[in-house]
Amino acid sequence: MGASVTGGGRPAGGGGRRGRYRPMAEINVTPFVDVMLVLLIVFMVAAPLLTAGIQVDLPKAAARPLPQDSKPLEISIDHEGAIFLADTAIGLDELVPRLTAIVGSRRDARIYVRGDTKLDYGQVMQVIGVINRAGFTRVALVAEQR
Repeated sequence: MGASVTGGGRPAGGGGRRGRYRPMAEINVTPFVDVMLVLLIVFMVAAPLLTAGIQVDLPKAAARPLPQDSKPLEISIDHEGAIFLADTAIGLDELVPRLTAIVGSRRDARIYVRGDTKLDYGQVMQVIGVINRAGFTRVALVAEQR
């Protein structure tokens, strides 16, 4: 005749764990997806900022000429700072109206700027800035190949 010490008809060995918390064996993917979406947005915003600038064709010894649809406009600046469009001397204030008259509404025309080696770099950048503010985007510096 055995009597139970625990009472209530339950076994004494800890078999009554039915109502207790059990660890979940599934991986929660929601935080991972949230982090990935934030990174995607950050990279989408940052990518266009990395490509801004003025196109510059740097001289190299083994460089091939760029393919061209039409003959580019050439702007030359001599050692005294005089500006020439083709072979005609013009002032800085006349540059944009002359370019607009030659090119018309085609703002994607290729423009080459040739500056003398003795010229101050700031004067060359001033000419390029005037051209760029007028809406011309394909401006390149020209140098001689070795």
